[in-house]
Parts: sequence; structure tokens; C-alpha cells
Amino acid sequence: MSGSRVSGVGGAGTGAEHPWGDLLQRWSDDWLVPVLHEQERSEPFPAEVRAARRLGGPGVTPGELAGLEQRLGAALPPSCREFLQTSDGWLDTTSEIARLLPARELGRVRDIDPELIAGWGDDRGRDDVPDEEYFVYGDEQDCCALRTEYLSDMLKISHTPGSGDVYLLNPHVVTPEGEWEAWYLAHWLPGAVRYRSFWDLMNDEYRAFRGDDA
Repeated sequence: MSGSRVSGVGGAGTGAEHPWGDLLQRWSDDWLVPVLHEQERSEPFPAEVRAARRLGGPGVTPGELAGLEQRLGAALPPSCREFLQTSDGWLDTTSEIARLLPARELGRVRDIDPELIAGWGDDRGRDDVPDEEYFVYGDEQDCCALRTEYLSDMLKISHTPGSGDVYLLNPHVVTPEGEWEAWYLAHWLPGAVRYRSFWDLMNDEYRAFRGDDA
């Protein structure tokens, strides 16, 4: 089932460029400026983060990006490349995800978190999910319709100590634009919520952070 492609992709995240700067600044402001949202942080952000009014740092250099892709043996999906060029890592997205990993810490699940494969094994997914069931996104998706055979090769892009919640990018399911399918595995789910791209995942997480219904 490797090398699957998603056809007929529409909506946010399908263009050549993704406005990460705008999204990440709004996300920073919502964490750092008193506004109404549904998330709480267990401790204050560091003083330098509050002073900079930004939860991330500078983006990667072209050389760092090329080195990462060489190490992974694959070109990153466009929205992930553009994110890293905007911010090399990130603090909290929601109260469930402590940080998005910088380029130097990104890696395949089999290499940097093999326990995740065992923890999300046969009891939470299966390898025989048919395409008509698997390639469903949005409200109609079955979060248990996972292909666990993909986990080993997936790119782990977040870390939360002591939590089973994690963001993953799947190189086995690729859109015509080169985007990799994105997964959100969560301790409160019997499976995972899947998205067509990292960009789509982050926009949905921002809406959840804000408590928006749309």
C-alpha cells in the first residue's frame, strides 16, 4: 500500500505557498495576550518568548533544510518545508502538544520513537483498510480506519513528555501537490484524526485552540 496518492484535494493547504507567518503570529498572540480561548498552560512562557511575542525562533537556512532532507532521504512536503523556513520548531500548539520539533530533531518514527509503533499496534488500526474507507477526511472520517503499516516510516514532528499525543506526517500518502498525509494520534482517541496535509492539520488545531466551531 505504499506510494498511495490522494486525488481531488481541495480547500486550504493546496496552494503553492502557505501563510505560516500570519498563522503563527496569531497563534502566538492568542497564547501570550489575554484573549478568550479554551487552552491553559501549566506554567508561564519564558521571559524571552514573551518579550519576542513569538513562540518560535528563526527559520532554518537552505543548507539546514537540504541537510535534513538528505538525512531523511526524501524531500519534505511543501507545507512542512515552508513551516521550517518560517520557524525552526515551535512551542505549544494546544495544551496537548508541548512543541513542534526543530529540524535537527525530526526523524522517522522507527528511528526516534520505536515505542510508538508498539503502542499503536494492531488493537488500534489495521493494514487492510480499503481505499474507499481510508481516503475519507473531515467529519465523515472513521478515526479507527488506520493502516498501521505506515507508522514505521512516518515523520515524527512533535513531542509532549509523558503523553501519547503526537503529530506525524505520512510519506506513503501524497497529494498531487506533494503534501504528505498528516496524523494526529491522541490519548483520547481510539485511533487518529487524519488530514490531507500538515497545513490542514495545523489550521484545524488552531481552530480547536481558539474554540471556534468553524
